[in-house]
Amino acid sequence: MDALTRRRFLISSGVVGGGALAAGAGVLGFHELLKSGEKTRAGDAQAGLPTLVLVTLYGGNDGLNTVIPYADPAYHRARPELAYAPGQVLHLDDALGLNPVLRGMKRLWDDRKMAIVRGVGYPKPDRSHFKSMDIWQTASPGTPAPTGWVGRWLDATKAATETAVSFEPALPPMLVGKSRIGACVSYRGLTLPPGVSPAVVSALGRAEPGESEMQARAAASYADLITMNRVVQEAASGTDEQGHTGGSTVQATGTGGDNALVAQLALVARCVEFQVPTRVYSVSLGGFDTHAGERVWQETLLKNLDEALSGFVDRMGRTEAGRRVTIVVYSEFGRRVRANASDGTDHGTAGPVFVLGHAVAGGFYGEQPSLTDLDDGDLKATTDFRDVFGTVLASVLASDPDRYLGGYRAQMLPLLRR
Repeated sequence: MDALTRRRFLISSGVVGGGALAAGAGVLGFHELLKSGEKTRAGDAQAGLPTLVLVTLYGGNDGLNTVIPYADPAYHRARPELAYAPGQVLHLDDALGLNPVLRGMKRLWDDRKMAIVRGVGYPKPDRSHFKSMDIWQTASPGTPAPTGWVGRWLDATKAATETAVSFEPALPPMLVGKSRIGACVSYRGLTLPPGVSPAVVSALGRAEPGESEMQARAAASYADLITMNRVVQEAASGTDEQGHTGGSTVQATGTGGDNALVAQLALVARCVEFQVPTRVYSVSLGGFDTHAGERVWQETLLKNLDEALSGFVDRMGRTEAGRRVTIVVYSEFGRRVRANASDGTDHGTAGPVFVLGHAVAGGFYGEQPSLTDLDDGDLKATTDFRDVFGTVLASVLASDPDRYLGGYRAQMLPLLRR
């Protein structure tokens, strides 16, 4: 296929994919990302460094129906139609238990590979999704900040492009610095128009003499999408390239589509196994704004979360690099203590944060908020979210958290085994 023919195809074919669309915009392709692991596998200094995976639950997950205070009468009084009976809950101790669909995470808890930080929030909480998420991602509750807390770390360390990667449709503010920015490699691989086969797309990725660098990058990104699609399809079948079963599958959600978190974590897993020198990954799952009919909808989402996380942690246990991965799961806020009239819950404040991995010191951290001593009907936060982020900055990224949290002095939590 000559360069002119290929150029015309690239312009007019209608092949759509995240990597291809971004190829000319300085965004790293998945093939380039995997290739960056070659130096590490050859003994580069980056080998052996731990990795952080940040999982954002967009919409404000109801923490009280995730980590359930099943023994507290106030819980049952506040939400009689939404509350889970003690016998339904996966007991963690004599007061708290997990939502009944979180069976994989309960197994990780029993294996001491999951920690739960209780009552996480920030001073003067904001109930706007956008404002609250901005606060979490910039680690700046008091004043607006133009950079994310990971972005500031990227700036200070003069990090390479592949140091922080988002496998989401758009780059989160968390990974944006002043002089450095994380890479965005969307998990949405490839949509082919009728009559165009993967073989044709792969052929387009071959180098052609006489073409410009930008044209070559754009063409190569199409072949890159074939690689991404294969990884995502392996996640859908629950089997990786070596034939291992990960224990998770792509599941339909209540509004159609798939569990994107499985696909995103499959891409993270491949990068970890290829020893890509990325230190921070960002992935996400949305849909947690449960104002009505919460029980069924939240259970669907939590089941997706459970399958994605438990399968990922199991897979990470197979390699030395994987055992150095720490996962932090958070949402922008919790929900109101009292249910509304639509069998749902409205925007609230504090909620639990999960920390998972083979290096995690499992158990509870922080104090469980009172269900009777409330702030205008909302939980009072007992742990500042910057203490969690500060802890992983220090223990996973080996950095001084005071430099990246806007002057906040983080209290270190013993979340990781030394």
